[in-house]
Amino acid sequence: MIVVGDLVTDVLVAHGGPIELGSDTAAAITVGGGGQAANTAAWLAHTSRPVTLIAAVGDDAAGRERVAELTAAGVRCAVRAHSDAVTGSVVVLAGPEERTMITDRGAALLLDPADVRAELEATDATHLHLSGYPLLHDGSRPAGLEALAAAAERGLTTSVDAASAAPLRSVGAQAFLTWVADCDLLLCNADEADVLAGPAPAAEQARRLTSHVRNVVVKQGAAGATWASSGGTVVTVTPSRVPMKDPTGAGDAFAAGLLAAWCSGQEPKAALKAGAALGAEAVASIGARPRR
Repeated sequence: MIVVGDLVTDVLVAHGGPIELGSDTAAAITVGGGGQAANTAAWLAHTSRPVTLIAAVGDDAAGRERVAELTAAGVRCAVRAHSDAVTGSVVVLAGPEERTMITDRGAALLLDPADVRAELEATDATHLHLSGYPLLHDGSRPAGLEALAAAAERGLTTSVDAASAAPLRSVGAQAFLTWVADCDLLLCNADEADVLAGPAPAAEQARRLTSHVRNVVVKQGAAGATWASSGGTVVTVTPSRVPMKDPTGAGDAFAAGLLAAWCSGQEPKAALKAGAALGAEAVASIGARPRR
């Protein structure tokens, strides 16, 4: 499997209660690898799925550390180090129920369409998963579009994660849905589904979006997830409740579990359950990646 998108440094601030503005808030702070695409690739490797990440970092210590972490986790890295940029970084404010991200995308904006095409033309992979982040920013958008075009030319199945509600609103739902038109699977959380399909129950949102892509999954965290296909199939799975330590990376783990199952030929219901199981594993520990 090929995953295209972002590889950054996460500064994870896990706080147990409200942030005390203008004062001190107790938190556990860790620094490590992050980025939606990189996290999904790491979780795919955790399922023993062969996976290659295409991304961009700075030619700096942070970039080298991020690549080394993924390589150690079993991810093949097709990652260019740019001498004129720094590796992107994200401050993640993670509370008991939600997280907020403050982002400097850095070298991620320099993702090169030529690098993406060259890797896809040389691969024997059968599926491309694209993080939506490259599409949401002017600098990296050509590389995201090139990934989808090259995958289509080579007959790969494709999936896209809608990534984040705020930048989706900035680029506009219609533009984003035009960019991902006819992909095989679109994943979005509840906030992203509101942007792309308008407020409605998850099943209705998923149905609406199947006019643009073949299959849609709307994730609702602990409330479960719904899959709709353009053929009319609608499936909802509600997972068992599990204690939550940190929601960071849970959506990326869910995507990895779902994709590993679906690309192996499993039906939507089984794929949703596999995604929920990996998502539950993710929220049980601190950080966005599998525990080694």
